[in-house]
Amino acid sequence: MKSVNLIKPYFVENRLAIAAGVVCLIAVDFLQLVIPRIIKRVIDDLTFFRADPEKLAIYALYIIGIALIMSFFRYLWRKYLIGTSRIVEEGLRNRLFAHIQTLSPSYFDRTKTGDLMAHATNDIQHVRMAIGMGIVALTDAVILGSAAIVFMAYINTTLTLFALIPMPFIIFGTRFFSRKMHRLYKSVQESFSELTEAIREQFAGIQTIKAYTLEKEENIHIEVKSKDYIDRNIKLVRIIGSFFPMMLLLSNISLAIVLYLGGRQTIYSTITPGDFVAFINYLGLITWPMMAMGWVTNLIQRGKASLDRINSILETAPEICDAGDAKRIKYRTGEVTFEDVTFSYNHGFTPVLSAINISVKKGEILGIAGPPGSGKTTFLSLIPRLRDVSDGRILIDGEDIRSIKLSDIRSIISFMPQEPFLFDGTIRDNITLGDRSIKDSDLEGLMEKASLSGTIKNFPAGLDTIVGEKGIILSGGQKQRIALARSLHSDSPILILDDPVSQVDTETGSAIIKNIRSMKEEKTIIIVSHRLSALSFADKIIVIDRGRIMEAGNHAFLMELGKYYAKTFEMQAIEEEMNAI
Repeated sequence: MKSVNLIKPYFVENRLAIAAGVVCLIAVDFLQLVIPRIIKRVIDDLTFFRADPEKLAIYALYIIGIALIMSFFRYLWRKYLIGTSRIVEEGLRNRLFAHIQTLSPSYFDRTKTGDLMAHATNDIQHVRMAIGMGIVALTDAVILGSAAIVFMAYINTTLTLFALIPMPFIIFGTRFFSRKMHRLYKSVQESFSELTEAIREQFAGIQTIKAYTLEKEENIHIEVKSKDYIDRNIKLVRIIGSFFPMMLLLSNISLAIVLYLGGRQTIYSTITPGDFVAFINYLGLITWPMMAMGWVTNLIQRGKASLDRINSILETAPEICDAGDAKRIKYRTGEVTFEDVTFSYNHGFTPVLSAINISVKKGEILGIAGPPGSGKTTFLSLIPRLRDVSDGRILIDGEDIRSIKLSDIRSIISFMPQEPFLFDGTIRDNITLGDRSIKDSDLEGLMEKASLSGTIKNFPAGLDTIVGEKGIILSGGQKQRIALARSLHSDSPILILDDPVSQVDTETGSAIIKNIRSMKEEKTIIIVSHRLSALSFADKIIVIDRGRIMEAGNHAFLMELGKYYAKTFEMQAIEEEMNAI
């Protein structure tokens, strides 16, 4: 029941609308109960030859009038009850998305995107249906069913008792099948998540699939996932397929009992023909609540299973969050210090970084080199607390970053990741991230620093060029330079760049590095690069290998040392000379 607490606030907040909707729904239900009484009078008047055209016209007008009033109230209950379910849907989706954004990168390392997409779409839709139509069907089942039974008992108590003989079987069957349905709905939703993730992955990697002619293999992969989804649905359909016919059978048994016993009572004049027809009409009205019990059970079990899945995400606490006594940052100089920092992705695993000690003062540039997989990107991710250190501490302006509010830490850091991500929008929006206050002159300055101006001019729409999903129309170098311009947009005192020139030519890379170097007095700059010429100007250079700092010093010192840095730098210099020929 813990997951039900997710929707309680929405019920409290919208209690007046829900109450109004329920009142309108009850009004419709009671108006439906009046119509059989009118039909009873019509049948009795016709049977006993008391009817005339004028009287029949009055009865017809009564029914038309009731139908009009019912239409008005039906519109209102749909507006209030179905409308409230939409409000809950919106609130849950927004809450889920907001919470997911707070979760740490490690959560996304182990959670499939397709699973999250299924939660945000299919699961929330099922919750909406359970709330909206669930309230309607439940109210009908209780109010319409109870009132119809009262009217039936008013006509003939004995006949009513016989008509209700199947009722205990309906209650027992509902409890029996509801448990099975809840378990199977969760299984179906899990399979749907896996199918969604598989299809998303195929679309995202469509170019690779085409390049390696993997269409047949990937079709088989999707068919397997799709068959699993269908098989689980078939198991569910078997339960539902048994449940609903059972409800219909029991309802028809009630009708058969009434036709036989009620017909006999009509023949013996115990009840009038009008009473007999009205009784059958009331039985028809009670049949819907009896059927609705199955539908309500179906909706609620589906919604409950989905709510449990959503709640499991909302109960996931972010691994990286503000401490209870987290404080606002006091200074903005941008000094960064690592003190005996060790980091491992999982407890008990070999550390990715070990005993890291380094300090970068305001206005200094720290260059980081090392072979692939040595821990350079991990090193950078620790500064804005995308990951948390396993041991030791990182200081910004003399304060342990774990004692500072996350929003403050990240507000003073501009971070360009190794794999630049572009949103499906314009180049302008990807650089400014929607900031409309930036002037065109400032934007032009950013593009100059990222060596992007010439490239932009080649696009017919310029900055308003739509880049497509993940920047599909752009080359790797163009995406990298847009991401660089984005990181330079902020006036943050700390600039972190992860291999910013890896996908551009030597000439463009040199221009970019020259522009970065010109910002030295304004920012503390930490830059990783496999192209060592991009680090040669740095005040400090460290070489990380197997998670440890193996070399440290400026360019001249490391060249004299003659180890990894010097050997790699000389080799790259030879390659650049050969490429220039």
